Amino acid sequence: MTSTDQIAVRLDAAATSRTAIPQFAAETGLDVPTAYRVQEAVVAHRTGRGERLVGVKLGLTSRAKMTQMGVDEVIWGRLTDAMHLPDGGTLRLADHIHPKAEPEVAFRVEGGAIAAVAPALEVIDSRYVDFRFTLPEVIADNTSASGYVVGAWQPVPDGIDNLGVLLEVDGRTVQVGSTAAILGDPRRVLPEAVRLAGASGVDLTDGAILLAGAATAAVPLRAGAHVRATVEKLGTVSLRVAP
Repeated sequence: MTSTDQIAVRLDAAATSRTAIPQFAAETGLDVPTAYRVQEAVVAHRTGRGERLVGVKLGLTSRAKMTQMGVDEVIWGRLTDAMHLPDGGTLRLADHIHPKAEPEVAFRVEGGAIAAVAPALEVIDSRYVDFRFTLPEVIADNTSASGYVVGAWQPVPDGIDNLGVLLEVDGRTVQVGSTAAILGDPRRVLPEAVRLAGASGVDLTDGAILLAGAATAAVPLRAGAHVRATVEKLGTVSLRVAP
């Protein structure tokens, strides 16, 4: 049995060196509770280098994805300030292994409630070879969290449970979806996030960012690409990939 700290060191080294590592659940006997302890240790390496926790993200918020992974609840990961990219900002492929982008809805939390909403892009980048992993492995890897872009914040409009979502690359639509894919209504992620993160002692403090989960499948990022997500009623958000 490999220790929690040893697994965390392996994952942190993969991220910092931008080198994918083989899956290891079989050799380590990794289970979900242990995976969350590994995740905490992985992110502790980041905060130890000066990064600051700013929120959480949820994964497997699509019922179809839950079924695919054989689970009945969402998973969660931690966000740091170093993961943030400005709207319209540039991502360097050299800072990642094999990144992908997916359109999301972001919430800002104040006083334990949703205070504002924005369109968002999440950059995911598994530290495993071929972007393949078991459920415990992806949890340990901080749910593949790598970066995020948030558009303009605004008050939450009525009826965000079935908003159209488009993901475009270089002006061409590559994914079409709906916010209904996010637990049927993205607002349902708040109690889930409070419950799951709170069980590990992580509170959503005032100003915390909450990424609600993907509304479509993720698309690989390639050099020079311009990626834009549009969420009905909420607007657009984009990033560029350096040549």
